[in-house]
Amino acid sequence: MPGAIHAEGLVKTFGDVRALDGVDLDVPEGTVLGLLGPNGAGKTTAVRVLTTLLRPDSGSAFVAGIDVLKKPNEVRRSIGLSGQFAAVDEYLTGRENLQMVGQLYQMSARDAKARAGVLLERFNLADAADRTAKTYSGGMRRRLDLAAALVVSPPVMFMDEPTTGLDPRNRQQLWDVIEDLVAGGTTLLLTTQYLEEADRLANDICVIDHGKVIARGTSDELKARTGGERVEVVVHRPDEIERARSVLTTLGKGEVTVVRLSRKLTVPVSGGAKLLAEIIRELDGSGVEIDDIALRRPTLDDVFLSLTGHAAEADEQDKEETP
Repeated sequence: MPGAIHAEGLVKTFGDVRALDGVDLDVPEGTVLGLLGPNGAGKTTAVRVLTTLLRPDSGSAFVAGIDVLKKPNEVRRSIGLSGQFAAVDEYLTGRENLQMVGQLYQMSARDAKARAGVLLERFNLADAADRTAKTYSGGMRRRLDLAAALVVSPPVMFMDEPTTGLDPRNRQQLWDVIEDLVAGGTTLLLTTQYLEEADRLANDICVIDHGKVIARGTSDELKARTGGERVEVVVHRPDEIERARSVLTTLGKGEVTVVRLSRKLTVPVSGGAKLLAEIIRELDGSGVEIDDIALRRPTLDDVFLSLTGHAAEADEQDKEETP
């Protein structure tokens, strides 16, 4: 059975640029899909298509069981969208912003006021409810924007890089809010360049690059694709590199790579902390002085780099093509 968000073969071009190139997505109800990719990969374009803001050249999409292409107005009544920039009126108060959204959705003034009060409490904005939004910090604006997307309690949410530009404290607060939201049954598609964010929030992850989904799976499944554990050793002197290489070749499970400038050696291993202790003993017995040694397990950063050839660039805005 198709998920709460389901897309097949989405294609979208801007001039000579194929922003989406046959994208398939499926997000089961009540789960989070993390859509990862470098700048310009197609993440924001995918969100625009799924939220009826952009019509694809070909392909199909259903959100909350509704055909995005045939019934866009019905889709809009079933979704919430939080974009890369807080879409709030800075000259209205936080309360007025939320009440305005409610009335745009044809809620009565009384119901809109009541819903605004609930959301202001939920997003820890009650103390600032009657201040104009232009006096809010960046983190407060993002929380207000997310609250606005939830005025009508949508069953499906789209968040396009919701924590871009936030400091670690505000990012953590927003993650807590998102986790509460999903715990209540909301289905979420989240685009992000923060690997830690996807690792923490997403049930499944799709990696997209040049408009194509190039990998998908759980965080652990994707990490497993990059290989297992590895030991990294930094020796004290350059003349110790060959002795260290000999030890690591004997105890490791593959080729030893050496960066002579930093005196660092890396080897794939299996055996975890127990093997690490053995390597330390053997290096010591061989007269190798160690400046640093670590057992590394693959991270989503490793996945991202190995699949796309790009490092995650979370400090830049997504530079995708616009029509």
